[in-house]
Amino acid sequence: MRAEWTKLRTATETVWLVVGIVAATVGVGLVVVLNVACSAEVCAGDPTKTGLTGVQLGQAVVAILAVLAVGGEYSTGMIHGTLAAMPRRTGVLAAKAVVVTAVTVPVATVAVAVAALAGRHFLPADASWPSVLRATGGSVLYLTLIGLLALGVATVVRNAASAVGVVLALLFLFPILAAAAPDPAWERHLLQAGPMTAGLAVQATTGLDTLPIGPWAGLAVTAAWAVGALLVAVITLEVRDA
Repeated sequence: MRAEWTKLRTATETVWLVVGIVAATVGVGLVVVLNVACSAEVCAGDPTKTGLTGVQLGQAVVAILAVLAVGGEYSTGMIHGTLAAMPRRTGVLAAKAVVVTAVTVPVATVAVAVAALAGRHFLPADASWPSVLRATGGSVLYLTLIGLLALGVATVVRNAASAVGVVLALLFLFPILAAAAPDPAWERHLLQAGPMTAGLAVQATTGLDTLPIGPWAGLAVTAAWAVGALLVAVITLEVRDA
């Protein structure tokens, strides 16, 4: 784990990606909030969710960070040295998952907290604090799960660029298909199954009865995608040559 932490910490891209997570999450959220007209004492709609809009871009940067944690080693051939030093391949993947989580959680916490506070400042809301805390805390968990999903995909694909493409396709394909679905029932099922559309339901603080899936159930769907990707990654690591 110390070796994995050293590799990720000393990579030049890591610092820029960490800054990118915060900048994307806060910047996009702030732009969206500032372009929402609200002259009332309490804004209509879901101001908390509006302030967290930047999570949709921040997740892409989180995915790139997680992909580089393993994809970079395959591109340089360093993975051979890693597995020679640590033959227990599941342990290697577990260490990478812990390190990616350790980086993602505090960065996501800062980014989401600032974005949520900005949203509350510029768009006063009548939402209860438990629902706001659920939206912000759930967003941090969501970004962490996206990082683990990307780590699993990168381990299976073994190519950083291809892995990023696969992760982004998984995130954005389901809402595109849902928008093109001719049947409302199919649209709802697609939104319930997508890792992004289901997971981001946790950000809603109003109109929960109109969501295709509940907040925590939606986050559980994202968790299932992440666990599934990591399980496939474990299997491929054990059965394939490095």
